[in-house]
Amino acid sequence: MADLNELTLAAARDALRAGETTSKELTEACLGAIDAAGALNAFVHKTPELAMERAAAADARIARGDAPAMCGLPIGIKDLFCTKGVASQAGSRILQGFLPEYESTVSQKLADAGAVMLGKLNMDEFAMGSSNETSVYGDAVNPWRRGNETTPLTPGGSSGGSAAAVAGDLCLAATGTDTGGSIRQPAAFTGTVGIKPTYGRCSRWGIVAFASSLDQAGPMTKTVRDAAIMLGAMAGHDPKDSTSADLAVPDFEAALSGDIKGKKIGIPKEYRMEGMPQEIETLWSDGIAMMKDAGAEIVDISLPHTKYALPAYYVIAPAEASSNLARYDGVRYGHRAKLEQGDGITEMYEKTRAEGFGPEVQRRVMIGTYVLSAGFYDAYYNRARRVRTLIKRDFETVFDQGIDAILTPATPSAAFGLGEMTDADPVAMYLNDVFTVTVNLAGLPGIAVPTGLDKQGLPLGLQLIGRPWGEADLLCAAHALESAAGFVAKPAKWW
Repeated sequence: MADLNELTLAAARDALRAGETTSKELTEACLGAIDAAGALNAFVHKTPELAMERAAAADARIARGDAPAMCGLPIGIKDLFCTKGVASQAGSRILQGFLPEYESTVSQKLADAGAVMLGKLNMDEFAMGSSNETSVYGDAVNPWRRGNETTPLTPGGSSGGSAAAVAGDLCLAATGTDTGGSIRQPAAFTGTVGIKPTYGRCSRWGIVAFASSLDQAGPMTKTVRDAAIMLGAMAGHDPKDSTSADLAVPDFEAALSGDIKGKKIGIPKEYRMEGMPQEIETLWSDGIAMMKDAGAEIVDISLPHTKYALPAYYVIAPAEASSNLARYDGVRYGHRAKLEQGDGITEMYEKTRAEGFGPEVQRRVMIGTYVLSAGFYDAYYNRARRVRTLIKRDFETVFDQGIDAILTPATPSAAFGLGEMTDADPVAMYLNDVFTVTVNLAGLPGIAVPTGLDKQGLPLGLQLIGRPWGEADLLCAAHALESAAGFVAKPAKWW
């Protein structure tokens, strides 16, 4: 058997059921890998005592024979999920010392399913970033490297710690959140699988909010099968979240037949961006050929409002962030600035927020406040909302024409070096989301699947977009793509 921490969720589950290993052994292997991987800076709050306690409980449950699929499997939790009694900072200084008295619905569901929490994972501050360089904990580092270079690369963002931990075999899987691509882009950068479910499939309760109409939790895993297993445990209706859908959760793993004969796969012409690297173009063409060979019918489609998606997203998301982040004011919890004689409540707000929020969060809050201000509300925010409706309608039109899934690139490039896209030009960083934001604006499910390597040996991924609530069919199509691509590369261990 491979080193226990290198197992997939499915392989570990089967080994546990067969009595070939125990949850305690799996957990110890992961904890050892985490301790040896300080250079990746993926885990920022470790919970070894809690992990071993849950592992022992999982072993007892497995012995009784009543264990669900996730029981006994060690995973990491993104720092955006509130976890009872465990630091939950959302990667920000302003929430330093915050220990929630409650558990997020998603992390509670995973705990109820017997999953073992190893600790909390690094992320961009308040999930605002595409490279994990805005975190108060410092940069998370991608386990992959370019050829023989030692340049540290980004694992993507905002779920960079989750991606690095899964790719580096520090945990068997991890939770992520996706507001504009924050699960799919890091998955593509690290050769892992990441699925953003339909908006409302997983509860947002207890997840620190960035942009409430766009945020969605999802799994980050080593394979599509693992994504199906973990999503089954995370999904479900939650009365505590008014946007949570009261729909039955299908058996996602059972849907992985890999049979896509006769399925119509749409190829949107608008995603052939000007200046797109040849490697991405080739990867996409290869993916189209793979789907065709698997029996799918390839159909050219048009999503005419795609070019407006990025600007619309960067109006709507900061607007919602500016509203959501107003609660961090130094009054109820988290950081409070030291005040001087004569300072009043206004000075307390100003100093606390100036000290507590990093530059990228400050930038987005200011953009959001600006587009919501009286003179600009209609010109920016309302116009962006109308564009969002048009983007959603584009997808509805395509799906009404019988398209089953849409195949696109996941990212415009492979992972770039940390510091290579500095905040001198934040727009260059924002362009990383060019292929992913439409999915959030339309509330659709999307999955990133690793399908190849670039000339420097870095992983590249393709994205499949599915129908609303069609995660089962989407995972089946992703499974077919994964099987055809046969991606098995792993980063060479240097950490």
